[in-house]
Amino acid sequence: MEDYSSSKQVLLKKEKVYHENCSGCKVEYRKDTQTGITVKIFISVWITTLGTALPISSIFPFLYFMIRDFHIAKRVEDIGYYAGCIGSAFMLGRALTAYLWGTLADRYGRKPVIIFGTVVVVIFNTLFGLSTNFWMAMSMRFLLGSLNGLLGPIRAYATEVCRPEHQAFGLSLISAAWGIGLVIGPALGGLLAQPAEKYPSLFPQGSLFATFPYFLPCLCISILSVASLVASVLLPETLHTHAGTKEGKEAYGSDEKEIMQESSTKTVLDSKESLWKNWPLISSVIVYCVFSLHDMAYSEIFSLWAVSPRKYGGLSFSTAQVGQILSFTGIGLLVFQFTLYPTIERMLGYLTVARIAAVLTILLLSCYPSIAQLSGLSLSLVLNSASILKNAFSLAIDTSFFILQNNSVPQHQRGTANGISMTALSIFKAFGPAAGGAVFSWGQLRRNASFLPGSNMIFFFLNVIEAMGLFMFFRPFLGLPG
Repeated sequence: MEDYSSSKQVLLKKEKVYHENCSGCKVEYRKDTQTGITVKIFISVWITTLGTALPISSIFPFLYFMIRDFHIAKRVEDIGYYAGCIGSAFMLGRALTAYLWGTLADRYGRKPVIIFGTVVVVIFNTLFGLSTNFWMAMSMRFLLGSLNGLLGPIRAYATEVCRPEHQAFGLSLISAAWGIGLVIGPALGGLLAQPAEKYPSLFPQGSLFATFPYFLPCLCISILSVASLVASVLLPETLHTHAGTKEGKEAYGSDEKEIMQESSTKTVLDSKESLWKNWPLISSVIVYCVFSLHDMAYSEIFSLWAVSPRKYGGLSFSTAQVGQILSFTGIGLLVFQFTLYPTIERMLGYLTVARIAAVLTILLLSCYPSIAQLSGLSLSLVLNSASILKNAFSLAIDTSFFILQNNSVPQHQRGTANGISMTALSIFKAFGPAAGGAVFSWGQLRRNASFLPGSNMIFFFLNVIEAMGLFMFFRPFLGLPG
C-alpha cells in the first residue's frame, strides 16, 4: 500500500474504492495490483495452521499407555473406551464454541481470533502433558478444543487473502498444513513419549520427564506453537472495517457514494439470507462431516491397532515405531502437496480428484488387516506406503470441501459459515475417537468370530463410513455454488 495518497482514496477501477485506513481494503488493493502468489502470507498461514493442528492427534500414539498408567481401566480390552473419551474431549469442546468463534471473526476480524487460538494451544497443550489423572487430561483437552476457534477463521482468511485463481492453492495449503499436523503431531508423540525409558542417558529416572512421561511431546509442540503465534501476529487483517464510519462517508465523491450505497444495500440483503437455507454450503458441510468422522476414527484406530499386541490382531509396535511411521507419512504428504497435487488438480479438477481419492481409500483400507500378517522390512515398507497414501487421499478430500464451503458464501458471512462448518465437524469428530475406540475394543473381544474377526471388523467399519461419504459426494445431494 505504499502508493496510497495521505488524504484521498486510490481508485483503481471506477467501480472499486479503497479506504486508506482499512486493512481489508489494503489486502484488496494488493490483490488487484499484484497477480502473483503472496508467498510470505501463505507461509505464515501454513505455519499458523500447522501449529494448531499438531496437538489434535499427537496424543494417539501414547494414549494407550497413558490410560494404562492412570489405572482407570479394569481390563486391557477396556483401554480403548477410555482412550476414545479423551480423544473426543477436544472435538466436543470445539463443537460447543466453533459457531461463536466464527461470529466473532466476522464482527471483530479474523486476526484476533487466530492469535487467541494460538495462545490457547501453547497453554493448554502444555498443561495436558502434566496431567496426573484421567479427569485432568479430559479437562485440558476439552478446554483446548473449546477455547481454540482458529481453524474456521483461517479457512475464510485463506480465501480472502489471495486472488480467485490462487484460492485452490491457498486452501490446499490449509488442508496440507492440517493433514501434515495430524501426522507429524502423532509422530512427535510417538517418538518423545516416555523419554526416560527410551533415552535414559538424556532423561534419567527421577527427572521431570520421568515423573511426567508424556510431557516432553506436549512441551515440544507448545514450543513450535510459539512460532505459529509469531506467524499469526504478522498476518494482515482481511475484514473491512470502514463501512458506516464518518471518515468513510466523507472520503467518497458523489459517484463513488452511489456505488458504495448500492454495495451496502446488497450486503444488507445478503446478510438477511439465512446460511441454513444455503444448500451448497449445508450439503458440503454434511458430506464433509461424514469424511471427517472417518478420518478422526482412523487416526485413533491406526495408533491403537499399531501398538496393541499381535495376539489381539495388532502390530506390537512401540510408540517410537509409530512415530517413525508417521514421520515418513508427513514427509510424503509434503512431497504430494507441493509436487503431485497441483498438477493432478489442474488436470482433473478438485472435485474429481477428491472422488477418486475416496474410492481408493476404500480399496486401501480393505488391505489393512492383511498387513498384520507381514513382518520385518516388508511390514515397514508396506505400512509406510499405506499410511502415506491414506493421508494423501484425505488431504485431497479436505481441500475440495474447503473450496466448496468458502465459495458458497460472500466474504461477510465466511466466518459464520466456517463456524457452522466447524461446529458440525467437531460434533462428528467428537464421535470419531469414541466410536473408533469402542469398535477397536469390540473387535479385540471378537477376534475369534467367524464373520469379520478382530481387525477385519475394525477396518470394515471405517470403509462403511467412507462409502457413505462417497455416495453423498454427488448430485443430487451435493449442491455446488453457482
